[in-house]
Amino acid sequence: KCRTGPMDIVFVIDSSRSVRPFEFETMRRFMMDIIGSLDVGPNATRVGVIQYSSQVQNIFSLKTFFTWADMEKAINNIVPLAQGTMTGLAIQYAMNVAFTTQEGARPLHKKIPRVAIIVTDGRPQDRVTEVATQARNAGIEIYAVGIQRADMNSLRAMASPPLEEHVFLVESFELIQQFGKQFQDKLCGVDMCMDQEHGCQHSCISTPGSFYCECNPGYRLNVDGKTCSPIDACADGRHGCQHQCVSARGSFSCRCRAGYYLNQDKRSCSMIDYCSFGNHSCQHECVSIPNGHYCRCRSGFTLQPDSRSCRATDLCNGVDHGCEFKCVSTEGSYHCVCPEGQHLQADGKACGKCGAGHVDLVMVIDGSKSVRPQNFELVKQFVNRVVDLLEVSPHGTRVGLVQYSSRVRTEFPLNKYHSADEIKKAVMEVEYMEKGTMTGLALKHMVEHSFSELEGARPLSHNIPRIGLVFTDGRSQDDISEWARRAKESGIVMFAVGVGKAVEEELRAIASEPVEQHFSYSADFTTMTHLVENFKLNICPEEGKGETEMRSPCECEMLVQFQTNTVAILQSLTEKNILWALSLAQMTARLEDLEKQIGDKK
Repeated sequence: KCRTGPMDIVFVIDSSRSVRPFEFETMRRFMMDIIGSLDVGPNATRVGVIQYSSQVQNIFSLKTFFTWADMEKAINNIVPLAQGTMTGLAIQYAMNVAFTTQEGARPLHKKIPRVAIIVTDGRPQDRVTEVATQARNAGIEIYAVGIQRADMNSLRAMASPPLEEHVFLVESFELIQQFGKQFQDKLCGVDMCMDQEHGCQHSCISTPGSFYCECNPGYRLNVDGKTCSPIDACADGRHGCQHQCVSARGSFSCRCRAGYYLNQDKRSCSMIDYCSFGNHSCQHECVSIPNGHYCRCRSGFTLQPDSRSCRATDLCNGVDHGCEFKCVSTEGSYHCVCPEGQHLQADGKACGKCGAGHVDLVMVIDGSKSVRPQNFELVKQFVNRVVDLLEVSPHGTRVGLVQYSSRVRTEFPLNKYHSADEIKKAVMEVEYMEKGTMTGLALKHMVEHSFSELEGARPLSHNIPRIGLVFTDGRSQDDISEWARRAKESGIVMFAVGVGKAVEEELRAIASEPVEQHFSYSADFTTMTHLVENFKLNICPEEGKGETEMRSPCECEMLVQFQTNTVAILQSLTEKNILWALSLAQMTARLEDLEKQIGDKK
C-alpha cells in the first residue's frame, strides 16, 4: 500500500474504436492494480473513473465508492464507447466536473493532491494544449500514459512538469500491466513523513515529494504550519446562546445561568418555575425568581412575618385617601362617603350640595328626508342653544350627539369634546343624512353604545343623571317599543320631542313616566316654544306624595335645571311667536280691565 497519504485520483480512459476489446481488458486490469495499491477511503485516497471517445461518460465520481471491491465491480461493468478520440474534451470534463467539491474532491486549502491519469492509444482529434494548461493551473497534476500508437507530442502537451516523471509510452497493451507496477512506485514515491523529522504536533500527511501537517478535530493549524491551537467556537459570536457559550474541541454547547433550564432548541433559556412544584404554601400568590420563589399578597393585603400568610390592610389608615368627610375601607380597596344631604362629587372625594345641573346628555336627532335641509339647520341651532346653557367639562356636563335615518351614526360620543365651543363647532359640521326613519334602531344604538362607559358615560354609582332626548318628525319605520323600554329600564330619563308628522303613540312609548312631563309635540319647526314647558313640573315630588318614581335630591335638581334651560332655548328660537303672544296677553288684559269698569258702572 502507498503510504504517501490521501489523494484525489481520476482515471481518464480512452475507449475509442481503435482500442480493441481484449486491449480494453488490459486497461481494466491496469486501473484495478493501481487502485489495489492505494489506501482508499473517505478520509484517505478517493478514486474516480471517466471514459471518453467522441463524448465523455462518468463511470463513478470521487464520492461514489470507498472500497476496492465496489470500484472493481464498476470498472468491470464498463462498456467501451468505441467512437472518436476527443481527449481535450475529456480533460475539460475532468477539470470542470470530476475535480469539483460537488463530485467529491476535497477543497484546495486542504492541500490534498489532485491527480489525473490519462491513458490513450492514439492521436487526439481535438486541441489539448490549452485545456491541459488550464487544468494544470487549476492544481491538477496530469500523468499522460500512451500505449502503442499514441502521439508523443500530444502526451508531452498534456503532462505536468517535469515531463520525464509524468510522460510514459508503453509499446503494447500486453506490457501495460508490467508498466503498472513501475507506475505504482512513481505514484507512491517516498513517504516524507517516515523518512524525515516533520515536526507536526498532531499528524503528518505525506504527498508525492513533500508533506504537510494536520491538526486533530477541534484544533486549527498555527501560522508556523506545524503546531496546533484549540478552536474557540464561541469566539465568533455566532453561537446563538442566550446565556453562556461553552467551547469544546472545535464545537460548543450552550449553558444557562443558575435558576434557568435549556430549552429544546439548545440555545434559549427559560426560568425554572419553582411555584409549579406545589410546595410553596403561599396563601395568595407564589412568584418564581431565579434560584427560588417568594409569596405575594393580593392588593389590600399585607404579607405576615411567616412570609406566607396574608391579612387585609386598612387602606384608609395606610394611604392619603383624600376623602373630605369619611373614608370606608373594603377588601383591597376603599371609597369616600358624604354626610346626609350632600353629594359625592365627580372626583370621588369631595362633598357638596346639588344644583350644578351636571348630566350625561345624548341627543338623538332625526335626519330623515322628511325633515328637509332648512329645518335640519333649525334642529342644529336648537342643539347649540342647549349647549350654550350647560356647564360642559369632563367633570361637569357631557354631551353626545347621534343622528339617524335609515341607519345610525354617532356624530360624537360623550367623551369626545370637553368644552361648549368644541361641541358647537362639531354640531355645525354635522351633515344631513336624509333617507328613512329607523327610530327603533337609533334607540338601540343609544342604549348599547352612547351611554356606555367606553363612550364617556359616568358610572351609575356617581349619581350623574343620564338623559336621552329624541327629536323626530315622523312615524318610525321599525318597532320602537322594545328599545324604548330597555332605555328606561337601564336608568336613562327619556324625553321625546315630536314635530310635524310625528306619531303621538310613539312619542309616549319613548317618554319616561310621568309621560305627560316627558313628551311634547309641535305642528312645525318654527313653533316649538311650548314643547318642554311641562318638563320642569312635578319631577321630584315630596316623599310619600303622588305616584311618580322617587329620585335622589341631586338628580332632581339637575333634571329641573336641564329642563328650565331647554325651555329658554326653545323660547328664543321662536321670538316672533313669543312677541305675538305677549301682545295678545296685553290686549286680553286691557279687555278684562274694560269689562271690569263697565261692570262697576252697572
